[in-house]
Amino acid sequence: MKILVTGTDGYLGCLLAPLLAADGHEVVAVDTGFYRNGWLYNGLDSIPQTLSKDMRHLTEADFEGVDAVVAMAELSNDPVGDLVGPITFDINHKGSVHVAETAKRAGVERFVYMSSCSVYGVADGEVDETSAVNPQTAYGECKHLTELDLWKLADDSFHPTAMRNATAFGASPRQRFDIVLNNLSGLAWVEKKIAMTSDGTPWRPMVHALDIAKAIRLALAAPVEKVHAEAFNVGSFANNYTVRQIAETVADEFPGCDLSFGASGQDNRSYKVRFDKIEETLGFSCDWDLARGAKQLHQVFEAIQLDADTFYGRGHTRLKQIRWLLETGQVDAQLFWKQVSA
Repeated sequence: MKILVTGTDGYLGCLLAPLLAADGHEVVAVDTGFYRNGWLYNGLDSIPQTLSKDMRHLTEADFEGVDAVVAMAELSNDPVGDLVGPITFDINHKGSVHVAETAKRAGVERFVYMSSCSVYGVADGEVDETSAVNPQTAYGECKHLTELDLWKLADDSFHPTAMRNATAFGASPRQRFDIVLNNLSGLAWVEKKIAMTSDGTPWRPMVHALDIAKAIRLALAAPVEKVHAEAFNVGSFANNYTVRQIAETVADEFPGCDLSFGASGQDNRSYKVRFDKIEETLGFSCDWDLARGAKQLHQVFEAIQLDADTFYGRGHTRLKQIRWLLETGQVDAQLFWKQVSA
């Protein structure tokens, strides 16, 4: 297949694109380039030639001959959403729907959208794809709204699929240190200390970045009738952890790390997720658990001798990088690139 992937310079996208190419697909890589300076280590066999273009500017011509789209490019976490306010909806919701609508007009048949388990927000007991959603942030709300619009576009010639990823973790050359396991592992290495402000009781479903790529590849290979207008939770039931368990796993991997917790919960997002559907429909299983992911990060940190400047720098923290682009005038208030005079 010829597959267009948005967000190929991101944490997940840079891992996925070479794997798709290795599977024999022709990959059209698209990324606006916000995070290109965030390169942590050399860990890829190949990097596809990339179209430097904001997904909001994609036209039908960009999808010529494309059989499938993997839509990964969005503003990626809650603090960035708080920084830019309503622009989150312009990019994450309207922008992603624009990609889907344009792809459909161009004759693309498959559309795999990176959604999130954050659509569940707060839930009593266990949730699956039939459960009511309850997003608590703009990020989660945009995921839900985009899913609803994708289902409206679905027909006999356009087959959208939403992959509701659990919270990602693990090493990537375009590393992120602003997601929970990666952040705690960096703190354990750089500071030798993890001081949690909460009691760590909320539940989080976790999934390794490479397992997300595995799930996407299975969705692309599946018969369309199995994935047409379907949402899939991506992860495994065994990888539901409390925040306390995540912190303890990291502390166990990094000897000499001092771990402490706060007295009460400060985060109302808590959900325990079931993954039966993706296992039964696509034959998916996770290859990574939390301990293996923490070990992988530890090995990377040792190999590159990760220092505090790199860990705390803007290259691996979405909020810091977007704020810097705004403050230096490289992007406008809508996060479109501006021409910078030499």
